[in-house]
Amino acid sequence: MSVLKGIRVLEFEAIGPGPFCGMMLADMGADVIRVHREQPAADLGLAGRNEVDVLGRGRRSVTLDLKQDQAREAALELIGRADALIEGFRPGTMERLGLGPDAALARNPRLVYGRMTGWGQTGPIAHTAGHDIDYIALSGVLSAIGRPEGRPVPPLNLVGDFGGGGMMLALGIVAALLNVARGGQGQVIDAAMTEGAAVLGAGMWGALAAGRYREQRGVNVLDGGAPWYDTYETRDGGHVAVGAIEHRFYNALIAKLGLDPATLPEQHDFDRFPELRERIAAVFKTRTRDEWAAEFADSDGCVAPVLKFSEAPAHPQHQAREAFVTVSGVVQPGPAPRFLGTPSATPRPAPARGENGEAALHDWGFDATAINRMRANGLGATGLAHERPDA
Repeated sequence: MSVLKGIRVLEFEAIGPGPFCGMMLADMGADVIRVHREQPAADLGLAGRNEVDVLGRGRRSVTLDLKQDQAREAALELIGRADALIEGFRPGTMERLGLGPDAALARNPRLVYGRMTGWGQTGPIAHTAGHDIDYIALSGVLSAIGRPEGRPVPPLNLVGDFGGGGMMLALGIVAALLNVARGGQGQVIDAAMTEGAAVLGAGMWGALAAGRYREQRGVNVLDGGAPWYDTYETRDGGHVAVGAIEHRFYNALIAKLGLDPATLPEQHDFDRFPELRERIAAVFKTRTRDEWAAEFADSDGCVAPVLKFSEAPAHPQHQAREAFVTVSGVVQPGPAPRFLGTPSATPRPAPARGENGEAALHDWGFDATAINRMRANGLGATGLAHERPDA
């Protein structure tokens, strides 16, 4: 039995952080029903293959055209049986559909209503469009990522969408569910990606206040400014990552590289960082990435090979822990974190639109009469087999 076994989550179809939040909860055993549109809103690059929709794994699905008046009642019936809800529309959209927090909590006072936006539900730009790069730009975080001579570099969409967005919302939902379980009332979670990204950078604000952080890219310890916390090219054009911050780890690094400490600048001599970096870089260029990985495998020198996505699952550490799984032929990260007493099950692939929705409705306590009523209001669901999550 997984840790969120028995928790019912209703997820309204969206992209990015909302689905990531739903994936996290489903991985932990929650029974997540995704409310799909009847047709995709746009080509999301999945080529119509639900098995490659890794963020959508572990759900069951129903379809509903929320723009139709009669769909509101079907959605509210689902809301009435849910413990939590996830929506990622622009502020005001759910209210215009008649499914905002007031209507939802009136139907289900114990509901945890999770809202995912870039800027938040309020504020002077809350109604405007944006993407991860915009949200982390406003948070201050993007300004810190990149080389000193170049522009800020977007770190994929990991900081805003997934770290500051979906994961923050998942934490909020679990915390609010705990509050409800202790006798509290349902509530609304206003998760803004720009605020979540700022929270991820909380340590930097402390360092800035302490005078230990300079607001210039590539000149601080953790942004590649230090030669012992950076990446280096190897003989074969690969790269290794070096994170030897503490003095004993730095000493292990220098020893493995075969450098004589007496001929090197002192570790923290900022003015001579370029010289130290050049000496380290020259040694790393003498061997291949994998040769260096083998050299440092049992060392505290804090050196790791920079692996591609396609290479990572084959690393012995991941193999030993079965950190990656194959679902319907698609290699992907397994559920994390791990719960040793109640381990998460291997995920199921993302559902096609409406797939196994009828079984989900039965599991949520809807009888045949209620299901027929919801169908009359536009709900689509397939899958008569009683497929339960986390079985």
